[in-house]
Amino acid sequence: MQVSRICSDLVTIKSENPPGETADVIEYIRAFLEKIGICQKIYADSNGACNLVSEIPQSRLLLCGHVDVVPARDEGWTHPPFSGDIDDTYVWGRGSTDMKGGCAAILSACETRVNRGLELPASLAFVCDEETGGEMGIRHILARNALHPCDCVIAEPTPALHPSIGQKGLCRLEIGFSGTPAHGSLYPAVGVSAIVEAMSLIGYMKELSMTDYPVDEHIREIIEDSGDVLSQEFNIGGVRDVLKRLTYNPGVIHGGEKSNVVAQHCDLDLECRVPWGCNIPDLLKGIQDHAHRGKIISQETHEPSITDPLCPLVSVTCSEIKKVYGGTVFPIVQWAASDARHLRRHGFRVIEYGPGEISTLHAVNERVTIDSLEKASLIYGGIMQKYAEN
Repeated sequence: MQVSRICSDLVTIKSENPPGETADVIEYIRAFLEKIGICQKIYADSNGACNLVSEIPQSRLLLCGHVDVVPARDEGWTHPPFSGDIDDTYVWGRGSTDMKGGCAAILSACETRVNRGLELPASLAFVCDEETGGEMGIRHILARNALHPCDCVIAEPTPALHPSIGQKGLCRLEIGFSGTPAHGSLYPAVGVSAIVEAMSLIGYMKELSMTDYPVDEHIREIIEDSGDVLSQEFNIGGVRDVLKRLTYNPGVIHGGEKSNVVAQHCDLDLECRVPWGCNIPDLLKGIQDHAHRGKIISQETHEPSITDPLCPLVSVTCSEIKKVYGGTVFPIVQWAASDARHLRRHGFRVIEYGPGEISTLHAVNERVTIDSLEKASLIYGGIMQKYAEN
């Protein structure tokens, strides 16, 4: 089956997260793999969060993708978000880039290999919950020892010549601030505003985001090279600072009781992306010390992670990309988080490489070029062949 058709089929099957129901799209993948003779196992809960694993004992390679997508409203789309429309250049729709296009390329590469009478040298995993943290997806599978550590390619969208070998860390905090209520007409002479206390912490985070952290030379070189690639890809200035500095987002704030009452309570949901060289325990201590009258209620942290750029997985992937695209191929790091961090924590060496129009990721008119789908399928096939030979 043409990879563009597989991608289109996947896009038409809704799997927005939230709510995270992926039973239908996983059933499509299960039937596809069954048709080409690949056995698999489904891990599901009662709410329709479904994952599929096809593990080959002692395999040294895992191909992985997530099937959940961010929600999409109909407004503003040239093609309806779940149409899966195909024209001469693109497959259109939510998830075509992130990352049902990558999943389609994996399936196509497997089908091509089986049709040639070749054994599949890779395990497969299609997971349900990357967009909201992986608790019901890859983390669920890893907790059940359904996969053994090996080299892993995640088919996340990347620049065509530049697979990703690392991501910044992640720190998500819910912080509760308390104030002293008083009549609003007397503030700030009387009372302490919990909202202003939260704003004070945000001011500290702005100062912290200007800090440069010490890193060893090879990380610094990768960050510099990555900055060049990502600034061109996203047309964003200052990308090097984004990669080497702490970034923060006060994403949600709820506070106050009434406009004429000094706020007694305020909740702040704060997310930080943590660069290499930043010590997370020190970061948390600094935040708590500067959160006057504030308390960290919940936290989720992940260290920055990276795969050795000299390991065979990286060299094989770069070699296969060069065979298909030509040009100068080298790995990069990025600011976004993915399932790679969970896999690395469990001993996997992970690289991300996949098709997609990155500028449309999570955006209106998300789409993927048919050419990039076809080339990604060839590259995955080449990687599998290398692992079969060695």
